[in-house]
Amino acid sequence: MSVRSFDGHTPVLGEGVYVDEQALVAGRVEVGADSSVWPMSVVRGDINSIRIGARTNIQDGSVLHVTHDSEYAPGGQALSIGDEVTVGHKVVLHACTVGDRCLIGMGSVVLDGAVIQSGAMVGAGSLVTPGKELEGGYLYVGSPARRLRELSDREKDFLGYSAAHYVELKNRWMGR
Repeated sequence: MSVRSFDGHTPVLGEGVYVDEQALVAGRVEVGADSSVWPMSVVRGDINSIRIGARTNIQDGSVLHVTHDSEYAPGGQALSIGDEVTVGHKVVLHACTVGDRCLIGMGSVVLDGAVIQSGAMVGAGSLVTPGKELEGGYLYVGSPARRLRELSDREKDFLGYSAAHYVELKNRWMGR
C-alpha cells in the first residue's frame, strides 16, 4: 500500500481500511473504518485535509484533491466524504462535500464548494459545478448536473447495498 506522509502530516487509517498497493494516499487524510481505496486512485491531502467516512469505497482511477488557502480561496477548501459512499471509477472529487450514502457515478466530476447531500445519486459522466448543492433523494445527470427525478425505493436501498458489497470485496482482497 502506498501511504505517504507530506509536510509533517501522515494519513490516519481506521480499522480494516484497504488501500491498494497501486493507489496513493498522502498528507492530511483520514479514512474511516472498513473503507477502501482501489488501484490507481489518488487521495492527495497535501494543501488541505481530506476526510473519507466509514464503509466508503473510492474506486479505480479516482482523484481526490483539495484547494489551498489563498486570496482567491480564503482558508482553502477541504474535501469531506461521508459514510457508506460509493465513488465510481475515474471520478474527480475536488474540494467538495459528499454526504452519507451517496453514489457518485463513473467518470463524474464534482468541483470546489459543491455539496452533495446525503442520499443523492450523481449519474455517470456528470459535472457538478462549483458551489452547486444537490438535494438528497434525487438522481442528478448531465453537464452541468441537473435533477432528473426522485430516487426509487430500490435505488435508495442500493446505496446501502453498494457500500456493503465493497466492504465484503475489500475483505476478500485483504484475505479476511
